[in-house]
Amino acid sequence: MYLYHYGFRKLPFSLTPDTDLFCSLPSHKEALNTIHFALSTGESFCKITGEVGTGKTMLCRWLMNQIGQQRTVAYIPNPVLSPKELKLSLAHELGLRVSSKTPNEQIIPRIQKRLIELNKKQGPVILIIDEAQCLPDESIETLRLFTNLETETTKLLQIVLFGQPELDEKLSKRSLRQLRQRIAFSHQLKKLNLSESKAYVSHRLAKAINKREGRVNCQQAVDITWASFVFLYMSSGGVPRLLNILCHKALMLCFGRGNKKVSVFDIVKAINDTEETRISWRRKKLFTIAMSLSVVSSSSLAWWLSS
Repeated sequence: MYLYHYGFRKLPFSLTPDTDLFCSLPSHKEALNTIHFALSTGESFCKITGEVGTGKTMLCRWLMNQIGQQRTVAYIPNPVLSPKELKLSLAHELGLRVSSKTPNEQIIPRIQKRLIELNKKQGPVILIIDEAQCLPDESIETLRLFTNLETETTKLLQIVLFGQPELDEKLSKRSLRQLRQRIAFSHQLKKLNLSESKAYVSHRLAKAINKREGRVNCQQAVDITWASFVFLYMSSGGVPRLLNILCHKALMLCFGRGNKKVSVFDIVKAINDTEETRISWRRKKLFTIAMSLSVVSSSSLAWWLSS
């Protein structure tokens, strides 16, 4: 690819969550602080929501790396599971040998015994569930029952939910009010503003640079004009995943020209080559044209009246 051309040691805008490229932006810092506080105070549940592409999975992986040395972490990335399948998944994460043939009434006691063992060594186990909006209602109720597993002083299991805004809609149901009331702390990830988008792109470029090349900063490897950053922000709406896609394509186009300066034209080509941004870009472009015409018309009218 273009690694050698730019002097990168890895792709800076891969869609695979690489915690080495994690950029701690204000909204992500707030989310991490919320989670750490909830866990340190012994809360049963903590919830982090955000639109598609705002970095929930990256945040999830970063959290696992941070707390994995001090606490036992169980991770369920695909929670489209029945209540029994959810119990089996947790049991497997805890290192228990169970199968679909294991009687349902035996699974919870074995999980509880294992949680007690782990609690004596490292404290309560942390269960992290990604894409939590996909959980069936019956499995959400099973999660609530998990938090009933406790000693006289502490919970044996603390649960962190990561999900899209649909998770909030699901939890608003009256039938799930018992679990909803147990979520004392939550945070909603926000999209990036223009300055945060620029910081995000610059951070990933800087982290991807091969230090052995002797480069001091990303500007020696890639030159992205301010106008290009504005186009990136307008077309992506500040969504990190879309920023990654557009930047990756723009770097490929720039590489194809044998250049290291990403131009506005490279960004526009990347926008038009990406369905999600192409649609939103057309809407924003039409809106911009309409606003410009409105301003021109108003100015002309004011000039005509004054004359």
